[in-house]
Amino acid sequence: MRRRHADVLSQAIETKLLLSVDEAAALMSVGRSLVYDLVRRHELVSVKVGRVRRIPAKAIHDYVGRQLACAE
Repeated sequence: MRRRHADVLSQAIETKLLLSVDEAAALMSVGRSLVYDLVRRHELVSVKVGRVRRIPAKAIHDYVGRQLACAE
């Protein structure tokens, strides 16, 4: 299972523009529910593609950048 997790992360970082909530959570090292909370509070940008919620990879980088700026 550990290998699969690493494969998903490396693929997400390198090639995907839109991530599933699970992939975004794994990339951020947080739980799915926190990602959904961040989306609900408009702290993390998301888009709806059909019936599923996707997180743009850039939105994760932007969110982390804002968190780092607030921490300084």
